[in-house]
Order: sequence, then structure tokens, then C-alpha cells
Amino acid sequence: GGKDRRSGLILTIPLCLEQTSMDELSVTLDYLLSIPSEKCKARGFTVIVDGRKSQWNVVKTVVLMLQNVVPAEVSLVCVVKPDEFWDKKVTHFCFWKEKDRLGFEVILVSANKLTRYIEPCQLTEDFGGTLTYDHMDWLNKRLVFEKFTKESTSLLDELALINNGSDKGTQQEKERSIDLNFLPSVDPETVLQTGHELLSELQQRRFNGSDGGVSWSPMDDELLAQPQVMKLLDSLREQYTRYQEVCRQRSKRTQLEEIQQKVMQVVNWLEGPGSEQLRTQWGIGDSIRASQALQQKHEEIESQHSEWFAVYVELNQQIAALLNAGDEEDLVELKALQQQLSDVCYRQASQLEFRQNLLQAALEFHSVAQDLSQQLDGLLGMLCVDVAPADGASIQQTLKLLEEKLKSVDLGLQGLREKGQSLLDQISNQASWAYGKDVTIENKENVDHIQGVMEDMQLRKQRCEDMVDVRRLKMLQMVQLFKCEEDAAQAVEWLSELLDALLKTHIRLGDDAQETKVLLEKHRKFVDVAQSTYDYGRQLLQATVVLCQSLRCTSRSSGDTLPRLNRVWKQFTITSEERVHRLETAVAFHSSAEKILQECPEQPEAFNEMEQFDEIEVVGKSLLDRLTVPVVYPDGSEQYFGSPSDMASAAEHIREKMKLVSLKKQQLRQPEAATPES
Repeated sequence: GGKDRRSGLILTIPLCLEQTSMDELSVTLDYLLSIPSEKCKARGFTVIVDGRKSQWNVVKTVVLMLQNVVPAEVSLVCVVKPDEFWDKKVTHFCFWKEKDRLGFEVILVSANKLTRYIEPCQLTEDFGGTLTYDHMDWLNKRLVFEKFTKESTSLLDELALINNGSDKGTQQEKERSIDLNFLPSVDPETVLQTGHELLSELQQRRFNGSDGGVSWSPMDDELLAQPQVMKLLDSLREQYTRYQEVCRQRSKRTQLEEIQQKVMQVVNWLEGPGSEQLRTQWGIGDSIRASQALQQKHEEIESQHSEWFAVYVELNQQIAALLNAGDEEDLVELKALQQQLSDVCYRQASQLEFRQNLLQAALEFHSVAQDLSQQLDGLLGMLCVDVAPADGASIQQTLKLLEEKLKSVDLGLQGLREKGQSLLDQISNQASWAYGKDVTIENKENVDHIQGVMEDMQLRKQRCEDMVDVRRLKMLQMVQLFKCEEDAAQAVEWLSELLDALLKTHIRLGDDAQETKVLLEKHRKFVDVAQSTYDYGRQLLQATVVLCQSLRCTSRSSGDTLPRLNRVWKQFTITSEERVHRLETAVAFHSSAEKILQECPEQPEAFNEMEQFDEIEVVGKSLLDRLTVPVVYPDGSEQYFGSPSDMASAAEHIREKMKLVSLKKQQLRQPEAATPES
């Protein structure tokens, strides 16, 4: 780093006791002389050959070698001689002899006299100077500089090759160039960091030095280290920026290719194995268990599809992100990939949804069919059991239950038809593209099965309806039979009540003929009511017989109802006849008595015959006798009209009237007795 008085660089060659390799020395000199600029070289070199620890022959060889290595650049060679001086004559003679041939001046000088030719500040401490110099530190920094220069130059070539390869040629050549030269041999970030650290050292105008010591400040225009580093750094930054863009483009292209590859994987699976899975699943099952098994299989298929749909969602998000931040040249390709992926996924999802809905509809259809079949079985079982009701109410309840079951079957069949039609509509809407093949044959089997189930249920329901009609008619006849029996028994009760009323309340015989005639007319009407009741009962019992014959059964109550009815009617008839006889006798009695009692005494000729009085007396006595006589029935039983007090009252009234007639008779006899005496 020191300079001579002509501003020429000083080159120091220290020699040692060991054997010095001239080849190594020559290589070292070539390297050192390659560092300065041409301008510095033109000013020449002052070479200091430190021979204090070496032999003369070695020194001479080194000096002669300088002629071959740097003959033009060397202006002065200072050979520092040892304390034990060589043979002056020999040394002087040799250098003097070779002066013209060497082309530069060679002087022998002791170390303390070297300052005559070179300023002390340009000499190191080894030669009595003050120039601070740390050779190991210089060497380390020089190695760093050389390494940076080598790596940066190599890196620049690599980056230029990569960048230039990406800038020109076809897309295929570009991709091939990037693939072959994409990764540099060294890390650009590391090289840039090394360059910046080195530049920082150079900008401080020092390589290093002892802490607190005087810095060594080389001239930039001589060593050219700082300008070279800055130029290399600028070039590196430029190429590295282009390289990063190339990496970004390649990363984007790689990402695009990966997305395209994944998209094709999803598309190929959905259109391949995924569609094949759906092609093999076309049936709907023939029962609930079969439909559930198909649903479970379909869920497994959906589970496999869901994994690919998850990939689709992820890819769609990635494509959307690239579309938001992508270049114009990638938008068309990205949108095409997105559209292709969406079309395939949505089409496959639609097929899965269609299949799921179809299986759900089939399950509902078979569930309704099974419920309807169970209802028909229950209705048939109910119809197969013979009816043995206890009364009409139980028959009505059974008939109501039968009607409810039939109505439930009707509703079930209607629901089955609705479910079946809905399922048929779904099957008919199943286009050939849904599974990628013609599904007419498979659909025909499904359609035939559905229609077969509905027809079978319709036939079973029709058979049950026919049986219900027969059972309904039979039960209605039984209801009518029980009703006739109940009404016939009621007629007997009514007739018994009429008989009881006749005996207990129809006891008055009237106070005169007119009243008695009114009572007689009322009695005839009363008898007409009883006759109607009796006829109604007879008709009901005749209907009971007809219904029993139709039902082929024996009535429980009609066997004793008819004898009871006839017995009560017979008793009523006998009682009624007795009542009529008494009323008619009372009419005759009252009419005769009233006729006699109302005639005037001035007409005695009207009473000439006393037989009328006797007849009235006979009728009255006969009536009184009947009042005391009970009504005797065919079974030997007896019944009285009213109570004894009632009969006594009626008899008393008759006796009073008989007294009036008797008194009238006496009055008429008295005038007859007086006439002969006069």
C-alpha cells in the first residue's frame, strides 16, 4: 500500500531462510500485479527485495525473475542486504553487469538506509517506517473481495442466463430454459449481504487494523475495490430483481400447473370412478330394508365424493385468489379451469342429490305400502272373525270401527298413490345424461315394481271393500233384528201398561147415561190404541222371524216375546170386554132410571105397567153384582177394577139411584090405593 516518491506502488518481497519456490513466487507476483489499474502500473513499481534472511543466489534469482514477470513496470529494485554483507565486488559486479539487460536499476541498501529512496511514512516497521500494515488482515479482506468478485461474477452470469432465457424464445423454450438453469449455484441474498458488508468496510477507507491504531487507507483509484464492489452490487441487484420476477412468474406458472393438475384429477375422478359408481346404482329396492340398504350404499358414495368436493372448494378459493391478483394473460385460462371444475362438480352433485331424493321417495313409498299392507291385514282379520255381538250398541260400535278402518285404508291407498306417482314422476324425469347411459330398461323395472305394488294394494283393498259391504249388510240386519226385538218387548210393556191403566184408572161408570156414553166412547178409543200396540208388536215379531231366517240365526228374545204379547193381549181383551159390558149395563140402567124419574105424575097411565120398575131393579142389582166380581183370566188369575173404595163409591151411586126409582114407584102406588076407598 505504500508509494515511492514518484507515486509508484511499492512491492515488497520478503525472503526467508527456507528454500523459496520460484514458481510460487512468480504466481504470487502475477496476482499482485494484476490488482492495480493500468494507470498505476504506468507509474512503475519500486520493488523491495528483503534479502536479510536469504542467500545471495536466491536474491539474484529473484531479481532476474523480475525481468520476466514485470520488466516494464519495475523502475527500481532495492535489495535490502543483511548485516553480514555479501561480497561487495561480486554483488556489485553482477548487478552492474546485468543492468542494461534487466531494464531497471538494482541497488543494494541496508534497512536503515532505505529511507534515502522511500519516505518513512511509506515503509512498514520492518524497514524502519511508520506505515501501519497488517498483512493477515489485508489478506483476509482480499480473500473476501476475491470471493465476492468470483461469486458475484459467476452469479451474474447464471442470473443473466436465467433471465435472458426467460425473456426470449417460445413458451416451451422458456420453460425448458427455466427448468435447466433455474437454481443458481450460490444464494443471491448471501452474496449481496457479503458485498454490502465489504462495501461498508471500503467506504470506511480501511480494511482493518489494530483497535485504536492508525488506519491504513488505500487509494480507491489504485485498488479499484470500492468501484468494482459497487458496480457488481448494482448489477447483482438488477439481475436479482429480474430473477425474482422470473421466480415469481415460474412460481405462478407452477402454481397454475399444480391447480390445473388437481383440477384434472378432480374432473377425471368425478367423470370416471365417481360416475361409474352412480351408473351401478339405479334400483330403488322392493322393500323398506332394501331401500335403506341402497341409501347406506349411496351415503358411502357421497362420502367419497365429499372428499373430492372439499378439494374442489379449496381449488376454487385458490383460483379466485389468482383471479384477483393474476395477470391478464392468465385470466382466460383460470376462468376456463374454474368453469370446467364448477360444471363437473355441480353436475355430479346434482346427480347425487337426484339419487338421494329418488331413494328417499322410494323409502317413503315402501313405508306407506307397508303401513297400508298392515292395515289391510288387520281389516281382513277383523272381517274373518264371525260377529257375535251382545246387543245392538256393540254392533254399532263394531260397525263404526269397521268403517274407520276402511276409511283409514282409503286414506292409506290415496297416500300410496300420491307417493307412487311422485316417484314415477322423478323416474320419468331421469334423463339419460344423469348417469351417462340409457336407463330405460332399469327404469322400466322400477316403474313395473311401483305400478305392481299399487295395483296389488288396490285389489286387496277392493276385496276388503266387498267383504266390508257384506259384513255391513249383515251387521245392519243384526242391528235391525235387535231393534225389532227391543221394540217388540217395548210393545209388550206398553200393552201391559195399558192393561194396568185399564184396571186401575178406568173404573168410573158415570153419574148419568150421557156421561156413561162418553166413558164408553173413550174406552173404545183406548181399545183402539191397545189394538194398534198389539198389531205393532206382532209386525215387529214377524220382521224378527224374517231377519233371523236371513241371518241364519236364532233370536235370543223373540221366542218368549210372542207368548207374552199374546197373553197380555188376551188379558187386555177380557178386561176390556168386562169394562164394555159394565158400561153398557150402566147406560141401560141410567137411561131407564132417568126416563122414569123424569116423567110427570099427572100421567099415571104411563106407569101402568110396573114391570119397568122391576126391570130397572134387576139391572141395578146385576150391575152391583158385577162390580163385586173380579176379572178372571185364562190362566186362572183374577184382577179387580180399581180399589175396593172405588168400587164401593160406584156401587153407592147406583144404590142411591135405585132408591130414587123405588121411591118413585111407591109414590105411584099411593094414588092407586086411594081411588077404591073414595
